[in-house]
Amino acid sequence: MKRTVDATGLACPLPVVETKKALREMSGGELEVIVDNIVSLQNLEKMAKQMGLAYRLETVSDAKHIIHITADESSGEAETSRKQADARRSGDAVVVLSSDRMGRGDEELGRVLMKSFVYALTEMDPLPAKVLLYNAGVKLSIKGSDTLPDLQKLEAQGVEILNCGTCLDFFQLTSELGVGSVTNMYEIVQSQMDAGVIIKP
Repeated sequence: MKRTVDATGLACPLPVVETKKALREMSGGELEVIVDNIVSLQNLEKMAKQMGLAYRLETVSDAKHIIHITADESSGEAETSRKQADARRSGDAVVVLSSDRMGRGDEELGRVLMKSFVYALTEMDPLPAKVLLYNAGVKLSIKGSDTLPDLQKLEAQGVEILNCGTCLDFFQLTSELGVGSVTNMYEIVQSQMDAGVIIKP
């Protein structure tokens, strides 16, 4: 059985997300994934290595790269074992978002990266236990925010979304909160003290 995923034009991390979805639906055969840039190809190669899958790379042109991944039952079992090990390592993971941007440098790029990061969280297995938002991070959970739908999706899947009340007041955004609940510094500190893993982009 051969299946093709056309991931051309998809921004990170969508090529990896769509590839993983396709692999979960396959019981065997070859998955061909088409991308339009070398970075996406490298990300897919890394994913295949992590999952223990056989693969080969093909470059058709500067704007067309293909990874051929062989899916079989044993590789699926390896992925399941890896996820179980990851779940044991992560414990109660807490994600801390203290800004509406990711990294330093260009502000617009930082917003794009943060949106991509929050979306990627929705595709994680296991999901984090909590997402803490403080300082400018609370801007991610207000009405009209690009990240609001993904944070709402996380909440719907059982992830606790906690927003700093002092921060919402400071930015005059309390009435604009679109997801999660309002919390205080004591709970923010306690949540991090109790966390098995803290993730802060």
